[in-house]
Amino acid sequence: MTLSYTIREYTTADETAWLHCRVLSFLNTAYFDDVLRAKPDGLAPGLELVAVDADGSVVGIMDTSTDGALATIDTVAVHPDHQHRGLGRQLLERTRSRARALGATTLDAWTRDDADTLAWYRAMGFAESDQYLHVYANYYTDRDEPGRAIGAPRPGLRPIMAFLHANLADERQLRGEFARVHVCRRFAMPI
Repeated sequence: MTLSYTIREYTTADETAWLHCRVLSFLNTAYFDDVLRAKPDGLAPGLELVAVDADGSVVGIMDTSTDGALATIDTVAVHPDHQHRGLGRQLLERTRSRARALGATTLDAWTRDDADTLAWYRAMGFAESDQYLHVYANYYTDRDEPGRAIGAPRPGLRPIMAFLHANLADERQLRGEFARVHVCRRFAMPI
């Protein structure tokens, strides 16, 4: 069975479907807990794309911000029931074309160490450049993690969770102290 998809501009009526597509797409990745209750505002017009199926359901999204010669993919997601059908590639091709028309010469994205995601960026022609760490300190994983991460809190406050950035050089030490550490990687390509 061949499915037909249409790529079009995001509209505010798509917000709930956008959120559902994003959370389901992220569920089995290193971004599983990056849940939003509303779509972020402020992206460049024309660089908020959705892929819809024949029923009009949002099954893919790509939001890209621009800043002069740099365009950055802020969100790319394909609903799990529609993955491995070329939707990500189609969204990327449309994004590259539109970003180029806005004067961008480089397209980049930051992502965590999720094997399928890293393979997709590489297959699309992106090259990896920069890296740093995402460190999660969570009371429910280890009662002492948040305290180790942020030190002594203000009186009357008890840290339960912290999200931190760290230098890649400290990876070994941080993996010994915290249960959840991800390498965040920058991928870029000329457009």
